[in-house]
Amino acid sequence: MAKLNVVDMAGQAVSTIELSDTVFGIEPNVSIMHTVVKAYLANQRQGTQSAKNRSEVSGGGRKPYRQKGTGRARQGSIRAVQWKGGGMAFPVKPRDYRVSVNKKVRALAMRSALSSKVADGDLVVVDNITMNEYKTKNVVSMLNALGADRKALIVLDEKNEFLIRSAANIPGVKTALTNTINVYDILNGGKFIVSADAIKKIEEVYTK
Repeated sequence: MAKLNVVDMAGQAVSTIELSDTVFGIEPNVSIMHTVVKAYLANQRQGTQSAKNRSEVSGGGRKPYRQKGTGRARQGSIRAVQWKGGGMAFPVKPRDYRVSVNKKVRALAMRSALSSKVADGDLVVVDNITMNEYKTKNVVSMLNALGADRKALIVLDEKNEFLIRSAANIPGVKTALTNTINVYDILNGGKFIVSADAIKKIEEVYTK
């Protein structure tokens, strides 16, 4: 089992924690993580875009001018695709981009992402991440103390509205609960800052 220091919000070591090798110590499966990230990004797409073809554009019922004798190309409607204001030849239509991923594949990708954070030295365990006032300055101070001066994903074991809203306007910083984390946010989040209680919850879920 890997051992990590548990620090406080000021970055001072207060204890140590042993991480489960099943969750935080496997060889990361890059292919599986790629599959799950692609599925996650596809599932974020709304698929509500829509354009009209020539039969759906209003107007154009009358032939714009006679067939012969004008010296111009023959035209049947001013709503044909080559006319300004005409319909599109192959318009986009609403569609579902959702991609389903097997539950075991998602779990393996999550364990791979968590293990990669440990291997890269980007996992920071904090004994207790909490705030009792809305102060973005306090979150910035914590991040600087923990060496997360660029991007960070802060994972809590329970909701703390003060911390969530204080961190919301810091560029590159996201907050999440243990039941809302995903592979994309972990890999894209820079430093993975997690409370000690959240570590236990994550291990409970993904050790199975």
